[in-house]
Amino acid sequence: MLTELHIEDLGVIAALDLVVGEGLTVFTGETGAGKTMLVEAISLLVGGRADASVVRAGATEARVEGRFVDGDDEIVLARVIPVEGRSRAYVNGRLATVGSLVEHGRRLVDIHGQHVHQSLLDVAAQRGALDRFAQVDLEPLRRARARLTEIDAALAALGGDVRTRAREIDLLRFQLDELDAAAITGPDEDDELERREDVLSGAQAHREAATSAAEALAADGSALDAVRTAIAVLGGRAPFVELEHRLRSVAVELDDVVAELRTAAEAIDDDPEALARVTERRQLLRHLRHKYGDTLGEVIGFRTGREPVSARLEGYDDAVARLELRARTGRRRRTARGRGGRCGLTAATGLLAAAVQAGLRELAMPRAEIVVDVGDDDPGDEVTFLLAANPGSPPLPLTKVASGGELARTMLALRLVLIEAPGTLVFDEVDAGIGGTAATAVGAALAQLSRTHQVFVVTHLAQVAALADRQVMVTKQVTTTPDGERTTATATVLGDDARVAEIARMLSGSPDSAAAREHAAELLGGQVGGPDGGRRARKGRGRR
Repeated sequence: MLTELHIEDLGVIAALDLVVGEGLTVFTGETGAGKTMLVEAISLLVGGRADASVVRAGATEARVEGRFVDGDDEIVLARVIPVEGRSRAYVNGRLATVGSLVEHGRRLVDIHGQHVHQSLLDVAAQRGALDRFAQVDLEPLRRARARLTEIDAALAALGGDVRTRAREIDLLRFQLDELDAAAITGPDEDDELERREDVLSGAQAHREAATSAAEALAADGSALDAVRTAIAVLGGRAPFVELEHRLRSVAVELDDVVAELRTAAEAIDDDPEALARVTERRQLLRHLRHKYGDTLGEVIGFRTGREPVSARLEGYDDAVARLELRARTGRRRRTARGRGGRCGLTAATGLLAAAVQAGLRELAMPRAEIVVDVGDDDPGDEVTFLLAANPGSPPLPLTKVASGGELARTMLALRLVLIEAPGTLVFDEVDAGIGGTAATAVGAALAQLSRTHQVFVVTHLAQVAALADRQVMVTKQVTTTPDGERTTATATVLGDDARVAEIARMLSGSPDSAAAREHAAELLGGQVGGPDGGRRARKGRGRR
Protein backbone atom coordinates (compact mmCIF):
# COMPACT_ATOMS: atom_id res chain seq x y z
CA MET A 1 0.00 0.00 0.00
CA LEU A 2 1.25 3.48 -0.90
CA THR A 3 1.17 5.63 2.21
CA GLU A 4 3.10 8.77 1.22
CA LEU A 5 3.90 10.45 -2.08
CA HIS A 6 6.38 13.31 -2.51
CA ILE A 7 6.81 15.13 -5.84
CA GLU A 8 9.17 17.94 -6.85
CA ASP A 9 9.23 19.76 -10.21
CA LEU A 10 7.25 17.18 -12.15
CA GLY A 11 5.17 18.69 -14.94
CA VAL A 12 3.10 21.52 -13.49
CA ILE A 13 3.71 20.30 -9.92
CA ALA A 14 6.36 22.38 -8.15
CA ALA A 15 6.15 20.57 -4.81
CA LEU A 16 3.56 18.20 -3.42
CA ASP A 17 3.30 15.94 -0.38
CA LEU A 18 0.38 13.58 -0.14
CA VAL A 19 -0.45 11.16 2.68
CA VAL A 20 -3.00 8.50 1.71
CA GLY A 21 -4.49 5.35 3.17
CA GLU A 22 -6.31 2.20 2.21
CA GLY A 23 -9.48 1.98 0.21
CA LEU A 24 -10.54 4.10 -2.78
CA THR A 25 -8.86 7.45 -3.45
CA VAL A 26 -9.99 9.61 -6.38
CA PHE A 27 -8.07 12.43 -8.05
CA THR A 28 -10.37 15.13 -9.42
CA GLY A 29 -10.00 18.62 -10.82
CA GLU A 30 -10.36 20.68 -13.97
CA THR A 31 -9.04 19.29 -17.24
CA GLY A 32 -5.33 20.06 -17.49
CA ALA A 33 -4.95 20.67 -13.77
CA GLY A 34 -2.27 17.98 -13.47
CA LYS A 35 -4.15 14.91 -12.24
CA THR A 36 -2.36 12.65 -14.68
CA MET A 37 0.96 13.82 -13.23
CA LEU A 38 0.06 11.95 -10.03
CA VAL A 39 -0.31 8.76 -12.05
CA GLU A 40 2.91 9.59 -13.89
CA ALA A 41 4.67 10.00 -10.54
CA ILE A 42 3.57 6.55 -9.35
CA SER A 43 4.55 5.07 -12.71
CA LEU A 44 8.06 6.53 -12.40
CA LEU A 45 8.40 5.03 -8.92
CA VAL A 46 7.85 1.53 -10.28
CA GLY A 47 10.19 1.80 -13.24
CA GLY A 48 8.07 3.61 -15.84
CA ARG A 49 9.79 5.32 -18.76
CA ALA A 50 11.47 8.58 -17.76
CA ASP A 51 11.45 11.50 -20.20
CA ALA A 52 13.19 14.81 -19.59
CA SER A 53 10.10 16.57 -20.96
CA VAL A 54 8.29 15.88 -17.65
CA VAL A 55 10.73 18.12 -15.75
CA ARG A 56 9.08 21.38 -14.70
CA ALA A 57 10.11 24.37 -16.78
CA GLY A 58 13.05 26.15 -15.18
CA ALA A 59 14.04 23.19 -12.96
CA THR A 60 17.14 21.06 -13.44
CA GLU A 61 15.50 17.78 -12.39
CA ALA A 62 12.26 16.22 -11.20
CA ARG A 63 12.08 13.99 -8.13
CA VAL A 64 9.45 11.50 -6.96
CA GLU A 65 9.48 9.52 -3.71
CA GLY A 66 6.97 7.01 -2.40
CA ARG A 67 6.66 5.09 0.85
CA PHE A 68 5.03 1.67 0.56
CA VAL A 69 3.92 -0.67 3.31
CA ASP A 70 3.69 -4.35 2.37
CA GLY A 71 2.63 -6.42 5.35
CA ASP A 72 5.26 -5.88 8.01
CA ASP A 73 7.77 -4.48 5.50
CA GLU A 74 8.24 -0.83 4.60
CA ILE A 75 10.09 0.33 1.50
CA VAL A 76 10.85 3.78 0.08
CA LEU A 77 11.31 4.07 -3.69
CA ALA A 78 12.61 7.19 -5.40
CA ARG A 79 13.28 8.36 -8.95
CA VAL A 80 15.17 11.43 -10.15
CA ILE A 81 14.81 12.63 -13.75
CA PRO A 82 17.36 15.26 -14.80
CA VAL A 83 16.96 17.57 -17.76
CA GLU A 84 20.17 16.09 -19.13
CA GLY A 85 21.51 12.60 -18.59
CA ARG A 86 20.03 9.34 -17.38
CA SER A 87 17.46 9.02 -14.63
CA ARG A 88 18.53 7.74 -11.22
CA ALA A 89 16.75 5.21 -9.01
CA TYR A 90 16.90 4.70 -5.23
CA VAL A 91 15.60 1.98 -2.93
CA ASN A 92 15.50 2.84 0.77
CA GLY A 93 17.86 5.75 0.15
CA ARG A 94 20.50 3.68 -1.68
CA LEU A 95 21.34 3.90 -5.35
CA ALA A 96 19.62 1.18 -7.37
CA THR A 97 18.83 0.28 -10.95
CA VAL A 98 15.57 1.05 -12.70
CA GLY A 99 15.24 -2.73 -13.05
CA SER A 100 15.08 -3.04 -9.26
CA LEU A 101 12.21 -0.52 -9.22
CA VAL A 102 10.44 -2.65 -11.81
CA GLU A 103 10.91 -5.75 -9.64
CA HIS A 104 9.44 -4.00 -6.60
CA GLY A 105 6.71 -2.51 -8.79
CA ARG A 106 5.49 -5.90 -9.98
CA ARG A 107 4.84 -6.80 -6.37
CA LEU A 108 3.44 -3.46 -5.21
CA VAL A 109 1.54 -1.62 -7.96
CA ASP A 110 -0.45 -2.12 -11.15
CA ILE A 111 -1.33 0.90 -13.29
CA HIS A 112 -4.24 0.64 -15.72
CA GLY A 113 -5.22 3.07 -18.42
CA GLN A 114 -2.24 3.37 -20.71
CA HIS A 115 0.00 0.49 -21.77
CA VAL A 116 2.33 1.12 -18.86
CA HIS A 117 3.20 -1.25 -16.03
CA GLN A 118 0.19 -3.54 -16.31
CA SER A 119 1.06 -7.02 -15.17
CA LEU A 120 -1.94 -8.61 -16.87
CA LEU A 121 -0.61 -7.57 -20.27
CA ASP A 122 2.19 -10.11 -19.76
CA VAL A 123 1.47 -13.54 -21.28
CA ALA A 124 3.03 -15.35 -18.32
CA ALA A 125 0.85 -13.34 -15.91
CA GLN A 126 -2.24 -14.22 -17.95
CA ARG A 127 -1.34 -17.91 -17.76
CA GLY A 128 -0.81 -17.61 -14.00
CA ALA A 129 -4.13 -15.79 -13.57
CA LEU A 130 -5.99 -18.50 -15.49
CA ASP A 131 -4.23 -21.21 -13.48
CA ARG A 132 -5.39 -19.67 -10.23
CA PHE A 133 -8.92 -19.05 -11.54
CA ALA A 134 -9.17 -22.66 -12.77
CA GLN A 135 -7.53 -23.94 -9.56
CA VAL A 136 -5.31 -26.17 -11.68
CA ASP A 137 -2.55 -27.93 -9.74
CA LEU A 138 0.53 -27.51 -11.93
CA GLU A 139 3.00 -29.04 -9.50
CA PRO A 140 2.97 -32.51 -11.16
CA LEU A 141 3.63 -30.84 -14.53
CA ARG A 142 6.46 -28.74 -13.07
CA ARG A 143 8.07 -31.84 -11.57
CA ALA A 144 7.76 -33.75 -14.86
CA ARG A 145 9.29 -30.86 -16.79
CA ALA A 146 12.13 -30.43 -14.32
CA ARG A 147 12.96 -34.15 -14.44
CA LEU A 148 12.94 -34.17 -18.24
CA THR A 149 15.19 -31.11 -18.29
CA GLU A 150 17.67 -32.95 -16.06
CA ILE A 151 17.63 -35.98 -18.35
CA ASP A 152 18.10 -33.85 -21.49
CA ALA A 153 21.00 -32.05 -19.83
CA ALA A 154 22.60 -35.39 -18.93
CA LEU A 155 22.25 -36.56 -22.54
CA ALA A 156 23.76 -33.33 -23.81
CA ALA A 157 26.65 -33.69 -21.37
CA LEU A 158 27.55 -37.07 -22.89
CA GLY A 159 27.81 -35.29 -26.25
CA GLY A 160 30.09 -35.93 -29.21
CA ASP A 161 29.72 -38.12 -32.30
CA VAL A 162 30.91 -41.70 -32.69
CA ARG A 163 34.22 -40.81 -34.34
CA THR A 164 35.03 -38.14 -31.79
CA ARG A 165 34.34 -40.51 -28.93
CA ALA A 166 36.46 -43.24 -30.59
CA ARG A 167 39.41 -40.85 -30.88
CA GLU A 168 38.97 -39.76 -27.26
CA ILE A 169 38.82 -43.38 -26.08
CA ASP A 170 42.01 -44.30 -28.00
CA LEU A 171 43.86 -41.30 -26.58
CA LEU A 172 42.71 -42.04 -23.05
CA ARG A 173 43.70 -45.71 -23.33
CA PHE A 174 47.17 -44.74 -24.54
CA GLN A 175 47.59 -42.21 -21.73
CA LEU A 176 46.40 -44.59 -19.03
CA ASP A 177 48.56 -47.44 -20.36
CA GLU A 178 51.62 -45.18 -20.52
CA LEU A 179 51.11 -43.94 -16.97
CA ASP A 180 50.32 -47.40 -15.61
CA ALA A 181 53.45 -48.79 -17.27
CA ALA A 182 55.53 -46.07 -15.64
CA ALA A 183 54.35 -47.23 -12.20
CA ILE A 184 55.33 -44.01 -10.45
CA THR A 185 56.00 -44.81 -6.82
CA GLY A 186 55.03 -41.41 -5.49
CA PRO A 187 55.32 -37.65 -5.94
CA ASP A 188 58.90 -37.65 -4.48
CA GLU A 189 60.32 -40.44 -6.65
CA ASP A 190 62.32 -38.10 -8.89
CA ASP A 191 63.97 -36.43 -5.88
CA GLU A 192 65.04 -39.83 -4.59
CA LEU A 193 66.38 -40.81 -8.02
CA GLU A 194 68.35 -37.55 -8.27
CA ARG A 195 70.11 -38.34 -5.01
CA ARG A 196 70.82 -41.91 -6.17
CA GLU A 197 72.15 -40.69 -9.52
CA ASP A 198 74.50 -38.27 -7.79
CA VAL A 199 75.95 -41.08 -5.68
CA LEU A 200 76.42 -43.47 -8.62
CA SER A 201 77.84 -40.93 -11.04
CA GLY A 202 80.54 -39.75 -8.55
CA ALA A 203 81.28 -43.04 -6.78
CA GLN A 204 85.13 -42.86 -7.00
CA ALA A 205 85.26 -39.18 -6.07
CA HIS A 206 82.91 -39.82 -3.16
CA ARG A 207 85.10 -42.67 -1.85
CA GLU A 208 88.24 -40.62 -2.16
CA ALA A 209 86.62 -37.68 -0.38
CA ALA A 210 85.43 -39.86 2.47
CA THR A 211 88.85 -41.52 2.87
CA SER A 212 90.69 -38.19 2.80
CA ALA A 213 88.33 -36.74 5.36
CA ALA A 214 88.82 -39.72 7.68
CA GLU A 215 92.63 -39.49 7.43
CA ALA A 216 92.52 -35.73 8.06
CA LEU A 217 90.64 -36.35 11.27
CA ALA A 218 92.48 -39.47 12.54
CA ALA A 219 96.10 -39.47 11.20
CA ASP A 220 99.14 -38.51 13.31
CA GLY A 221 99.06 -34.80 14.03
CA SER A 222 95.38 -34.62 12.99
CA ALA A 223 92.52 -32.79 14.61
CA LEU A 224 91.76 -35.81 16.80
CA ASP A 225 95.40 -35.89 18.12
CA ALA A 226 95.19 -32.15 18.89
CA VAL A 227 91.99 -32.65 20.88
CA ARG A 228 93.55 -35.55 22.84
CA THR A 229 96.65 -33.43 23.62
CA ALA A 230 94.42 -30.63 24.92
CA ILE A 231 92.57 -33.10 27.17
CA ALA A 232 95.87 -34.37 28.61
CA VAL A 233 97.08 -30.84 29.33
CA LEU A 234 93.88 -29.74 31.07
CA GLY A 235 93.22 -33.00 32.90
CA GLY A 236 92.86 -32.68 36.70
CA ARG A 237 92.85 -28.89 36.71
CA ALA A 238 89.79 -27.61 38.59
CA PRO A 239 89.24 -24.38 36.57
CA PHE A 240 88.95 -26.39 33.35
CA VAL A 241 86.69 -29.28 34.37
CA GLU A 242 83.80 -28.19 32.16
CA LEU A 243 86.05 -27.53 29.17
CA GLU A 244 87.74 -30.93 29.63
CA HIS A 245 84.35 -32.64 29.56
CA ARG A 246 83.43 -30.82 26.34
CA LEU A 247 86.72 -31.76 24.71
CA ARG A 248 86.19 -35.43 25.64
CA SER A 249 82.72 -35.22 23.95
CA VAL A 250 84.35 -33.73 20.85
CA ALA A 251 86.88 -36.55 20.81
CA VAL A 252 84.15 -39.20 21.00
CA GLU A 253 82.20 -37.47 18.22
CA LEU A 254 85.28 -37.27 16.00
CA ASP A 255 85.92 -40.99 16.54
CA ASP A 256 82.32 -41.71 15.43
CA VAL A 257 82.60 -39.47 12.35
CA VAL A 258 85.85 -41.14 11.30
CA ALA A 259 84.25 -44.57 11.63
CA GLU A 260 81.19 -43.58 9.61
CA LEU A 261 83.31 -41.98 6.87
CA ARG A 262 85.29 -45.20 6.47
CA THR A 263 82.08 -47.30 6.41
CA ALA A 264 80.47 -44.99 3.84
CA ALA A 265 83.59 -45.07 1.62
CA GLU A 266 83.63 -48.89 1.68
CA ALA A 267 79.87 -48.99 0.81
CA ILE A 268 80.23 -46.92 -2.35
CA ASP A 269 80.80 -49.10 -5.42
CA ASP A 270 81.05 -48.27 -9.09
CA ASP A 271 77.86 -49.65 -10.77
CA PRO A 272 77.52 -48.34 -14.34
CA GLU A 273 74.46 -50.48 -14.99
CA ALA A 274 72.62 -49.12 -11.95
CA LEU A 275 73.58 -45.59 -13.01
CA ALA A 276 72.22 -46.23 -16.49
CA ARG A 277 68.95 -47.51 -15.05
CA VAL A 278 68.54 -44.49 -12.78
CA THR A 279 69.36 -42.08 -15.61
CA GLU A 280 66.88 -43.79 -17.91
CA ARG A 281 64.18 -43.72 -15.22
CA ARG A 282 64.73 -40.02 -14.62
CA GLN A 283 64.45 -39.36 -18.36
CA LEU A 284 61.10 -41.24 -18.44
CA LEU A 285 59.76 -39.20 -15.53
CA ARG A 286 60.86 -35.96 -17.22
CA HIS A 287 59.00 -37.07 -20.37
CA LEU A 288 55.81 -37.74 -18.35
CA ARG A 289 56.07 -34.38 -16.61
CA HIS A 290 56.42 -32.67 -19.96
CA LYS A 291 53.15 -34.29 -21.13
CA TYR A 292 50.97 -34.49 -18.04
CA GLY A 293 52.07 -31.99 -15.38
CA ASP A 294 54.86 -29.85 -13.98
CA THR A 295 55.37 -32.19 -11.02
CA LEU A 296 54.98 -35.90 -10.43
CA GLY A 297 52.11 -35.06 -8.09
CA GLU A 298 50.29 -33.41 -11.02
CA VAL A 299 51.07 -36.40 -13.26
CA ILE A 300 49.55 -38.73 -10.67
CA GLY A 301 46.53 -36.40 -10.38
CA PHE A 302 46.09 -36.46 -14.17
CA ARG A 303 46.01 -40.25 -14.08
CA THR A 304 43.39 -40.22 -11.32
CA GLY A 305 41.20 -37.74 -13.21
CA ARG A 306 41.31 -39.60 -16.52
CA GLU A 307 40.01 -42.86 -15.13
CA PRO A 308 36.36 -41.80 -14.61
CA VAL A 309 36.38 -40.05 -18.01
CA SER A 310 37.52 -43.26 -19.61
CA ALA A 311 34.86 -45.21 -17.76
CA ARG A 312 32.20 -42.74 -18.91
CA LEU A 313 33.25 -42.91 -22.55
CA GLU A 314 33.60 -46.68 -22.47
CA GLY A 315 30.10 -46.93 -21.03
CA TYR A 316 28.63 -44.25 -23.35
CA ASP A 317 26.29 -46.53 -25.27
CA ASP A 318 24.84 -48.07 -22.13
CA ALA A 319 24.42 -44.63 -20.53
CA VAL A 320 22.68 -43.25 -23.64
CA ALA A 321 20.32 -46.20 -23.76
CA ARG A 322 19.40 -45.73 -20.10
CA LEU A 323 18.90 -41.98 -20.44
CA GLU A 324 16.86 -42.25 -23.65
CA LEU A 325 14.57 -44.75 -21.97
CA ARG A 326 14.13 -42.34 -19.05
CA ALA A 327 13.60 -39.47 -21.50
CA ARG A 328 10.83 -41.31 -23.32
CA THR A 329 9.17 -42.07 -20.01
CA GLY A 330 9.61 -38.44 -18.93
CA ARG A 331 8.08 -37.09 -22.16
CA ARG A 332 5.08 -39.38 -21.80
CA ARG A 333 4.63 -38.26 -18.22
CA ARG A 334 5.01 -34.59 -19.17
CA THR A 335 2.51 -34.96 -22.01
CA ALA A 336 0.01 -36.65 -19.73
CA ARG A 337 0.42 -34.00 -17.04
CA GLY A 338 0.19 -31.26 -19.65
CA ARG A 339 -2.92 -32.69 -21.25
CA GLY A 340 -4.59 -32.88 -17.87
CA GLY A 341 -3.61 -29.29 -17.09
CA ARG A 342 -4.82 -28.03 -20.47
CA CYS A 343 -8.17 -29.77 -20.02
CA GLY A 344 -8.63 -27.98 -16.71
CA LEU A 345 -7.63 -24.64 -18.24
CA THR A 346 -9.86 -25.08 -21.28
CA ALA A 347 -12.83 -25.85 -19.08
CA ALA A 348 -12.23 -22.64 -17.13
CA THR A 349 -11.75 -20.27 -20.09
CA GLY A 350 -15.47 -19.99 -20.81
CA LEU A 351 -16.29 -19.34 -17.17
CA LEU A 352 -13.61 -16.66 -16.89
CA ALA A 353 -14.63 -14.97 -20.14
CA ALA A 354 -18.30 -15.01 -19.17
CA ALA A 355 -17.58 -13.51 -15.75
CA VAL A 356 -15.46 -10.72 -17.24
CA GLN A 357 -18.00 -10.00 -19.98
CA ALA A 358 -20.73 -9.72 -17.37
CA GLY A 359 -18.63 -7.11 -15.61
CA LEU A 360 -17.98 -5.24 -18.88
CA ARG A 361 -21.70 -5.01 -19.58
CA GLU A 362 -22.07 -3.00 -16.40
CA LEU A 363 -19.03 -0.87 -17.28
CA ALA A 364 -20.50 0.64 -20.47
CA MET A 365 -19.07 -2.06 -22.76
CA PRO A 366 -22.32 -4.03 -23.33
CA ARG A 367 -21.22 -5.77 -26.52
CA ALA A 368 -17.58 -6.38 -25.71
CA GLU A 369 -16.33 -9.92 -26.12
CA ILE A 370 -13.58 -11.51 -24.08
CA VAL A 371 -11.77 -14.59 -25.38
CA VAL A 372 -9.30 -16.59 -23.31
CA ASP A 373 -7.14 -18.62 -25.70
CA VAL A 374 -4.99 -21.44 -24.38
CA GLY A 375 -3.42 -22.35 -27.73
CA ASP A 376 -3.43 -25.68 -29.49
CA ASP A 377 -0.53 -27.40 -27.73
CA ASP A 378 -0.47 -29.13 -24.38
CA PRO A 379 -0.20 -27.96 -21.65
CA GLY A 380 -1.60 -24.61 -22.83
CA ASP A 381 1.40 -22.42 -21.97
CA GLU A 382 0.47 -19.79 -24.55
CA VAL A 383 -2.50 -18.29 -22.71
CA THR A 384 -3.70 -15.03 -24.23
CA PHE A 385 -6.51 -12.72 -23.15
CA LEU A 386 -8.21 -11.14 -26.19
CA LEU A 387 -10.78 -8.36 -26.39
CA ALA A 388 -13.21 -7.33 -29.11
CA ALA A 389 -14.50 -4.02 -27.76
CA ASN A 390 -17.10 -3.51 -30.50
CA PRO A 391 -19.32 -5.77 -32.64
CA GLY A 392 -17.63 -6.85 -35.85
CA SER A 393 -14.14 -6.27 -34.52
CA PRO A 394 -11.89 -9.31 -34.26
CA PRO A 395 -10.69 -10.19 -30.77
CA LEU A 396 -7.18 -8.81 -30.28
CA PRO A 397 -4.62 -9.34 -27.51
CA LEU A 398 -4.96 -6.78 -24.73
CA THR A 399 -1.63 -5.24 -25.74
CA LYS A 400 -3.23 -4.16 -29.02
CA VAL A 401 -6.30 -2.46 -27.52
CA ALA A 402 -6.12 1.13 -28.76
CA SER A 403 -8.44 2.86 -26.28
CA GLY A 404 -6.98 3.54 -22.85
CA GLY A 405 -10.49 3.78 -21.38
CA GLU A 406 -11.59 0.45 -22.81
CA LEU A 407 -8.41 -1.21 -21.62
CA ALA A 408 -8.79 0.27 -18.12
CA ARG A 409 -12.37 -0.96 -17.84
CA THR A 410 -11.36 -4.39 -19.11
CA MET A 411 -8.64 -4.54 -16.46
CA LEU A 412 -11.15 -3.44 -13.84
CA ALA A 413 -13.50 -6.24 -14.85
CA LEU A 414 -10.63 -8.73 -14.83
CA ARG A 415 -9.47 -7.59 -11.41
CA LEU A 416 -12.97 -7.99 -9.97
CA VAL A 417 -13.03 -11.60 -11.17
CA LEU A 418 -9.41 -12.57 -10.52
CA ILE A 419 -9.03 -10.66 -7.22
CA GLU A 420 -5.33 -11.58 -6.86
CA ALA A 421 -3.23 -8.54 -7.76
CA PRO A 422 -0.61 -6.18 -6.30
CA GLY A 423 -1.80 -4.31 -3.23
CA THR A 424 -2.10 -0.95 -5.01
CA LEU A 425 -4.10 -0.48 -8.23
CA VAL A 426 -4.16 2.75 -10.24
CA PHE A 427 -6.86 3.44 -12.87
CA ASP A 428 -6.60 6.28 -15.38
CA GLU A 429 -9.22 6.89 -18.09
CA VAL A 430 -11.39 4.13 -16.64
CA ASP A 431 -14.49 6.36 -16.98
CA ALA A 432 -13.61 7.87 -20.37
CA GLY A 433 -16.67 8.37 -22.57
CA ILE A 434 -19.30 7.09 -20.14
CA GLY A 435 -21.90 8.60 -17.83
CA GLY A 436 -25.20 7.95 -16.13
CA THR A 437 -25.84 4.40 -14.99
CA ALA A 438 -22.56 3.16 -16.45
CA ALA A 439 -20.65 5.73 -14.41
CA THR A 440 -22.39 4.58 -11.25
CA ALA A 441 -21.51 0.97 -12.14
CA VAL A 442 -17.85 1.88 -12.64
CA GLY A 443 -17.81 3.64 -9.28
CA ALA A 444 -19.43 0.66 -7.58
CA ALA A 445 -16.92 -1.71 -9.18
CA LEU A 446 -14.00 0.40 -8.02
CA ALA A 447 -15.47 0.62 -4.52
CA GLN A 448 -15.88 -3.15 -4.47
CA LEU A 449 -12.28 -3.65 -5.57
CA SER A 450 -11.09 -1.24 -2.88
CA ARG A 451 -12.35 -3.60 -0.19
CA THR A 452 -9.34 -5.85 -0.89
CA HIS A 453 -6.91 -3.41 -2.52
CA GLN A 454 -5.78 0.17 -2.30
CA VAL A 455 -7.25 1.84 -5.41
CA PHE A 456 -6.38 5.20 -6.99
CA VAL A 457 -8.58 6.62 -9.76
CA VAL A 458 -8.32 9.70 -11.94
CA THR A 459 -11.94 10.61 -12.69
CA HIS A 460 -14.16 13.34 -14.11
CA LEU A 461 -17.34 11.63 -12.96
CA ALA A 462 -19.17 12.75 -9.84
CA GLN A 463 -20.78 9.31 -9.49
CA VAL A 464 -17.33 7.72 -9.17
CA ALA A 465 -15.93 10.42 -6.89
CA ALA A 466 -18.87 10.17 -4.52
CA LEU A 467 -18.10 6.54 -3.74
CA ALA A 468 -14.48 7.17 -2.74
CA ASP A 469 -12.99 6.87 0.73
CA ARG A 470 -11.12 10.10 0.10
CA GLN A 471 -11.07 12.71 -2.62
CA VAL A 472 -7.96 14.59 -3.68
CA MET A 473 -8.58 17.75 -5.71
CA VAL A 474 -5.85 18.92 -8.06
CA THR A 475 -5.94 22.63 -8.85
CA LYS A 476 -3.84 24.80 -11.12
CA GLN A 477 -2.74 28.37 -10.47
CA VAL A 478 -1.06 30.84 -12.81
CA THR A 479 1.26 33.37 -11.17
CA THR A 480 3.25 36.23 -12.62
CA THR A 481 6.98 36.30 -11.93
CA PRO A 482 9.79 38.55 -13.18
CA ASP A 483 10.48 35.84 -15.76
CA GLY A 484 6.87 35.71 -16.94
CA GLU A 485 3.81 33.66 -16.07
CA ARG A 486 4.27 30.34 -14.31
CA THR A 487 1.72 27.56 -13.80
CA THR A 488 1.74 25.36 -10.69
CA ALA A 489 -0.53 22.61 -9.47
CA THR A 490 -1.40 21.57 -5.94
CA ALA A 491 -3.28 18.59 -4.53
CA THR A 492 -5.53 18.80 -1.47
CA VAL A 493 -7.36 16.07 0.42
CA LEU A 494 -10.89 17.48 0.69
CA GLY A 495 -12.95 17.75 3.83
CA ASP A 496 -16.74 17.38 3.85
CA ASP A 497 -17.78 20.86 2.69
CA ALA A 498 -15.02 21.13 0.10
CA ARG A 499 -15.93 17.72 -1.21
CA VAL A 500 -19.57 18.72 -1.71
CA ALA A 501 -18.40 21.81 -3.61
CA GLU A 502 -16.01 19.83 -5.82
CA ILE A 503 -18.63 17.22 -6.70
CA ALA A 504 -21.05 20.03 -7.45
CA ARG A 505 -18.48 21.47 -9.86
CA MET A 506 -18.07 18.07 -11.48
CA LEU A 507 -21.84 17.85 -11.93
CA SER A 508 -22.58 21.35 -13.24
CA GLY A 509 -19.33 23.19 -13.76
CA SER A 510 -20.22 25.52 -10.88
CA PRO A 511 -19.31 24.72 -7.27
CA ASP A 512 -21.71 27.41 -6.06
CA SER A 513 -24.83 26.12 -7.78
CA ALA A 514 -27.42 25.38 -5.09
CA ALA A 515 -29.01 22.66 -7.22
CA ALA A 516 -25.65 21.09 -7.96
CA ARG A 517 -24.65 21.18 -4.31
CA GLU A 518 -27.92 19.54 -3.35
CA HIS A 519 -27.34 16.84 -5.95
CA ALA A 520 -23.75 16.44 -4.72
CA ALA A 521 -24.93 16.00 -1.15
CA GLU A 522 -27.46 13.46 -2.37
CA LEU A 523 -24.75 11.50 -4.20
CA LEU A 524 -22.59 11.53 -1.12
CA GLY A 525 -25.66 10.48 0.85
CA GLY A 526 -24.06 10.46 4.29
CA GLN A 527 -20.89 8.88 2.92
CA VAL A 528 -18.72 11.82 3.95
CA GLY A 529 -17.51 12.17 7.48
CA GLY A 530 -14.19 12.97 9.05
CA PRO A 531 -11.63 15.66 8.43
CA ASP A 532 -9.91 13.83 5.57
CA GLY A 533 -13.07 13.63 3.49
CA GLY A 534 -13.19 9.87 3.77
CA ARG A 535 -16.37 7.85 4.01
CA ARG A 536 -17.53 6.46 7.28
CA ALA A 537 -16.13 2.97 7.79
CA ARG A 538 -17.70 0.47 5.44
CA LYS A 539 -18.68 -2.79 6.94
CA GLY A 540 -16.96 -5.82 5.57
CA ARG A 541 -13.73 -4.13 4.51
CA GLY A 542 -10.87 -6.59 4.63
CA ARG A 543 -7.30 -6.47 3.50
CA ARG A 544 -5.69 -9.18 1.45
